[in-house]
Amino acid sequence: MTGTLVLAGTPIGDIADAPPRLAEELAGADVVAAEDTRRLRRLTQALGVTPKGRVVSYFEGNESARTPELVQELVGGARVLLVTDAGMPSVSDPGYRLVAAAVEQDIRVTAVPGPSAVLTALALSGLPVDRFCFEGFLPRKAGERLSRLREVEAERRTLVYFEAPHRLDDTLAAMAEVFGADRRAAVCRELTKTYEEVRRGPLAELARWAAEGVRGEITVVVEGAPETGPEELDAAELVRRVRVREEAGERRKEAIAAVAVEAGLPKRVVFDAVVAAKRGGE
Repeated sequence: MTGTLVLAGTPIGDIADAPPRLAEELAGADVVAAEDTRRLRRLTQALGVTPKGRVVSYFEGNESARTPELVQELVGGARVLLVTDAGMPSVSDPGYRLVAAAVEQDIRVTAVPGPSAVLTALALSGLPVDRFCFEGFLPRKAGERLSRLREVEAERRTLVYFEAPHRLDDTLAAMAEVFGADRRAAVCRELTKTYEEVRRGPLAELARWAAEGVRGEITVVVEGAPETGPEELDAAELVRRVRVREEAGERRKEAIAAVAVEAGLPKRVVFDAVVAAKRGGE
């Protein structure tokens, strides 16, 4: 019989949030694959358990090479437990490759549910939670970041992002540029930890706050785009959207065509707005 792959959620901050089954799985697994073995050691010590099985590292740098090894263990009947530094494996963490490989071999995959920074931030944000999408980390390069944000400019679902603290101000400024300065958002910092903070407000205001320097692990929640009709988009907004696309690398012709589709307007209307703005020195 083949074994079982267990994805285990780990605390995102407070160790008391560890799922009750986590200690049992850590103690009983044949193999424990950990994103960081040092953090795993601190976790097991805090939970008062000693893994009986073999502990191996499984992180971004060795994920491709180690996946076949773990699949062989599973094929041989082992119970393999996968834990990442915080939250659920595969959610912006290692795990997807192993899950996909296990499914391909018809190996059972199950989970120990646990804390999630995505859902915790979403619930605390005060923004609509009935429909949302998780976008993970944005690209580090400014142009690529703007391009990615532009892809979801008209997305009406609430958006959830992870971000590094030293890039937060640039990311919020880019969001304000693409989504609009007044779009509501929440920056959730150090969730469930001693210095937990949830800062809510318009994107432009949050960008100014973040420019002063922010520390800790960050999750950003952004309100979805409002429902708008063509009549609600004035010439200035059409020009702004074209400019955002141009700054991200699109040629003006393609940018005008894309904005026209988004707004449900003839290309000529958008073109005329851009020409008028250029003549007016905007």
